Amino acid sequence: MAPYELIDHTADLGIAVTAEDIYELFETAAHAMFEQIIDTGMLSGEKKTAITVTGIDQPDLMISWLRELLFFWNGRERLVKRVHIEQIKDTQITANIWHDPFDPARHEILSDIKAVTYHGLSVEQTEHEWRALIIFDV
Repeated sequence: MAPYELIDHTADLGIAVTAEDIYELFETAAHAMFEQIIDTGMLSGEKKTAITVTGIDQPDLMISWLRELLFFWNGRERLVKRVHIEQIKDTQITANIWHDPFDPARHEILSDIKAVTYHGLSVEQTEHEWRALIIFDV
């Protein structure tokens, strides 16, 4: 089974992510978001940045995590190639991200994600896997 799938959602973009553990869930959600923005195969991940993100619970942590990463694009014009989560606690993530500066001569933006929304958000653990549903405003 693919680690994520796109969900048809009116005027927005949704992804459903499945993973074996919570680390993989949050990493895959980040990759899925940036794969909608750009062909991440075109990136080299030349700069590494350590980040810490907090939330009030796991769903809020997912939103905060993806919003922080989206700010690298929307606020700093940096495109994220790869993420590695060092630690997840119930309300905090510590991670490293590898990213490149946006170069309009080299990078073609596929989709303009404006925001990560709480609409329809879920983060849950089942007996065999972790699942998340995330809707983006495009």
